[in-house]
Amino acid sequence: MTATTPAPYARAVRGSGPGLVVAHGAGGGVEANYGPIMEGLAAQRTVVGVDYPGSGDTPATTAPLDLDQLRDQLVAAADAEGLDTFALSGYSLGGPVAMRLAARHPERVTSLILSATFAHPNTRTDLALALWERLLLTGDPTLAAQYATLLAMGAPALNSLTPAQVDAAVKETAATAAPAAARQVGLARRVDVREDVATLTVPTLVIVTTADAMVPPAIQRQLAAALPDATVAEIATGHMPFVEQPAQWLKLITEFLGRHSHA
Repeated sequence: MTATTPAPYARAVRGSGPGLVVAHGAGGGVEANYGPIMEGLAAQRTVVGVDYPGSGDTPATTAPLDLDQLRDQLVAAADAEGLDTFALSGYSLGGPVAMRLAARHPERVTSLILSATFAHPNTRTDLALALWERLLLTGDPTLAAQYATLLAMGAPALNSLTPAQVDAAVKETAATAAPAAARQVGLARRVDVREDVATLTVPTLVIVTTADAMVPPAIQRQLAAALPDATVAEIATGHMPFVEQPAQWLKLITEFLGRHSHA
């Protein structure tokens, strides 16, 4: 039987100038994860991203997701936009995707930004993801969304909300709580890019989310320590800096890109 090439994923493109490729997190999407800072990112750069199967306009698939497939789709999107070289930003699950891409195509990646991410989930993170995956598969999107909200928001931010605001946040999250998202979470449980990390020499910014219950700061700092050329910045937020601290998240990214810009 002849293997078939997967259809291109839905692509988001904004702005003009040097390239910035973005990789989103599990259960998210380019707009969901980068939308709140997209205007700032695209002010001086061509920002390109793809939505994984089941996110945005990319159809869901029944097959398990593969890290290399996501990597290849990002490279294909960059190719389609004429980006020979580009900076690369990975958030959460997008971090391992970005690290795998940078390891396989070092000649193309000029700088790397990793936010709220890991090279391999530790036992606690795997357990948290396993429960989220199971809840997504139950067919009760509200229950899955309640758990995701509890896990993803930092305690100070969550406690500042009224019950009505929490209900609204859960309702919004429930709209994307589907079995397709479970396959993305399942991939997050399986990733292991520790061998890739050891080969990376590109300038890297690791943004540690210090109130993160999903990806604890300890394993984010462990990742930074394993990278040969990493700068660490910390941001007082849970797992979703685009919700809790979008302005600060954008500032950290754009300042780093400014220091490592390319022609």
